[in-house]
Amino acid sequence: MNLVKNKTDKLRLINLWATWCGPCVAEFPDLVTLMHLYRDRGLELVTISADDPARKDKVLSFLKSKQASGLNYLYIGDDKYKMIEAVDPKWDGALPYTMLVDPDGKVVYRHQGAIDIEELKKVIFDDATMGRIYK
Repeated sequence: MNLVKNKTDKLRLINLWATWCGPCVAEFPDLVTLMHLYRDRGLELVTISADDPARKDKVLSFLKSKQASGLNYLYIGDDKYKMIEAVDPKWDGALPYTMLVDPDGKVVYRHQGAIDIEELKKVIFDDATMGRIYK
């Protein structure tokens, strides 16, 4: 999957979620806040909704209400296992699922379940792409 290969110069935060997933909805504002805080320093947020494509209006409404202005996708395939395999074979498919990928495609953080925002911030700060000091 090209999203995971990350052929950009940015640190890419990928989050798989769904509107029907309580922990996904609860953590989403923290992810958007991270993106707003660090996008000028090279952090990119990409979200992939696992909602049924028939619910795309609900997904879009949710994204708008959270001001999720990054890249937002809706998985439209009918085989969730293909999505799992394409994103990360180490993921068992439970939501939410979050990955942080360096520009060279190296996964530097992966977490299944609700994230610990402070732990994720530390990983971002410690990554050479981002660094603790604004460049």
